[in-house]
Amino acid sequence: MSSLAQYLDPDFIQRVRRLDLRARFIVEGFLAGRHRSPFQGLSVEFAEHRKYVHGDDLRTIDWNVFARTDRLYVRKYAAETHLDCTLLVDTSASMGVVGPLRGASRDRSDKLTYAVHLAAAIGYLVTHQQDAVGLGVLGERLDTLLPARSRRTDLLRMLGVLANVEPAGHTGLAAGVHEAMGRIRHRGLIVVLSDLLVDTDAALEALHHVRFRGHDLIVMHILAADEVRLPYDGVVRLEDPESGAAIEAEAAAVRERYQAAIGEWRDTLRDRIAAMRGDYLALDTATPFDAALVEFLTQRSRRR
Repeated sequence: MSSLAQYLDPDFIQRVRRLDLRARFIVEGFLAGRHRSPFQGLSVEFAEHRKYVHGDDLRTIDWNVFARTDRLYVRKYAAETHLDCTLLVDTSASMGVVGPLRGASRDRSDKLTYAVHLAAAIGYLVTHQQDAVGLGVLGERLDTLLPARSRRTDLLRMLGVLANVEPAGHTGLAAGVHEAMGRIRHRGLIVVLSDLLVDTDAALEALHHVRFRGHDLIVMHILAADEVRLPYDGVVRLEDPESGAAIEAEAAAVRERYQAAIGEWRDTLRDRIAAMRGDYLALDTATPFDAALVEFLTQRSRRR
């Protein structure tokens, strides 16, 4: 289907509309709740002091400076400190892992759906601050890269791409991140949404490239809830959706060791990413979106 025909296709328009409403629901509910305050000043940072003059807002007086010097100074802020945020979303086959069959239907809380909704919500969050958001789609390579923009029309274009992604192919996370770093011109915030089921050293090398280019980095490590907990009984078959390699094991016999291995893997990623001054969020598909957004804001505020 051609690009124009795709954007006129009623099914495609409906998918974008649903994602648009879902992202808006997540963010507006978040903003209306107890988490409103962390949004204040995300795009504004302190620049310098100047002497107080009559008519200045008293709230901008730096009382700590007054205590030291007995003179009134106000804080000046650089409102022009614009944030460019680029979301890099892993769409490889492993991101399509879903929960077990439950009755006649399959749990659709797969990792890619979760990542798409979270990316859409972050896009709303960033544009709400009048900052710019872009998108990179990572399949076997960097399939799509939309530059960071702040207009509503650009957000809708991003949602259109997200609404159309499908999990497929081998993971090209490292190659895709390296390519994105060669194409993103301005320093900003890079948010990677992936299950990181790749060669760990190759992934970390790519993430280090992000930091080397001067970007802030947040890694949202998304696993399926069942991948974290292994909540099965009896003999289970564990299959790699990309390579087809599989093993069978008695769930109860391996559960404790399996969960420990997952925990150690996450700890290793957290420590290695922290060592490069990046931020790591361990999420699973059971994590509420508002909790994920709180973590996103918390990590972002630490780097401001």
